[in-house]
Amino acid sequence: MQAPSNDVGLKRTLTVRDMVIYGMIFMIPIAPMGIYGYIVSEAKGMATMAYLVGMIAMLFTALSYARMSSTCPKAGSIYAYASHALGQRIGFLIGWVVLLDYILIPALCYIVAALALESVTGFSKWLWLVAFIAFNTAINIRGIHITARTNDIFAICLMAVLVWFVTLGLYMVFGGHVGEPSIAPLYNKETFSPGLIMSAVSIAALSFLGFDAISTLAEENAGKASDVGKATIIVLFLMGGLFIVQTWVAGMAWPDFGALAEDKDNAFYTVAYAVGGTPLKVACAVATAVSWGFSCALVAQTAISRILLSMARDGQLPSALAKLHPKYQTPFVSTLFVAAVSLAVSVLFMSDVGSLTSLVNFGALTAFFALHLCVLNQFMVRTPSGKWVKDGLVPLLGLVVIGYVWLSLDMHALKMGLVWLGLGAIYLAINSRKLKSLQFS
Repeated sequence: MQAPSNDVGLKRTLTVRDMVIYGMIFMIPIAPMGIYGYIVSEAKGMATMAYLVGMIAMLFTALSYARMSSTCPKAGSIYAYASHALGQRIGFLIGWVVLLDYILIPALCYIVAALALESVTGFSKWLWLVAFIAFNTAINIRGIHITARTNDIFAICLMAVLVWFVTLGLYMVFGGHVGEPSIAPLYNKETFSPGLIMSAVSIAALSFLGFDAISTLAEENAGKASDVGKATIIVLFLMGGLFIVQTWVAGMAWPDFGALAEDKDNAFYTVAYAVGGTPLKVACAVATAVSWGFSCALVAQTAISRILLSMARDGQLPSALAKLHPKYQTPFVSTLFVAAVSLAVSVLFMSDVGSLTSLVNFGALTAFFALHLCVLNQFMVRTPSGKWVKDGLVPLLGLVVIGYVWLSLDMHALKMGLVWLGLGAIYLAINSRKLKSLQFS
């Protein structure tokens, strides 16, 4: 099932700046606004602590991504890394798990945005759903440079809303109008416990998904191979900082986290109303909806289409998915396939967002765990580098941290994720004859 030999390569047009903005849009600068109620309730008010621990946990993963992206600059991200470091069979299974993450993210984004805009505008969620999918698919088929320019516009708008909230929030808190200055959002000795924080981190992990998607753009990077890893680390620290600041301000402005548990979906907008009235509340709600439905879903669709391209090009998936558009040089078949899947998944999970979120987190955390194994096997076993800290200690710590967060996932999510992995093993077995023609390590 090899891709046609006359297919041209992906167009190399992206700079470090483009990749940083791409990662920012995927992660969403205002991501905590959409899930703040769930995190602050789980963390007993210490949402800022959850994001700080989450950023530290993801740092080890970002360093491993940077290490592998320099060694294996391919579009398939963790699938390509696992195939290179652990062999094609394991690579396929890891790629299969990653599909669970990336191919469901667009649908999750569309559902959240469609439901939010339905409540604000009165127009049907199904109308918004189709509009989001059609717009993003058209942009992605036109080319990565169009996606990059669109990302610039979204980034400016989202940052404007964030600056508005943080600036006014700090003025209101330190001016004595709402809440009070406090470190309680970061640490409260009366409620703190490691297990409680890690449980909240397992939810906050959803906000960090996206920095890793930069690695899917390796074959569209116009600079050095190391630029992908550089952009990945920059995005993690930049976005982690933004998450920490906005949750700290929100926590000070509304210390009574228990009251927010009554309406978790709108918790942050309740805080925004206390800080800036109806204008700020509406701005935060609309920005959240648009960022999920347009910007985040746009880059998510870009990422998964590149992974499908890479797996199809290696013969792991139908070759049609590796076909590039003759004019735009984009994986248009994969892009259309993702659009169709997003529509189907959105219909199935429109009333069960919680299960969909859990499945996304299972795929992401399992992929991160496998990434650290790739670094250890590649640089400690296959071709020893002698760099014990960079290639030994860092990925080992990453394994421990990600493993702990993984075990904190909802049990239902773990079961569904393992079922998906089992289906992948069955698919691999059925296609064993075709896979024998591949080179296994």
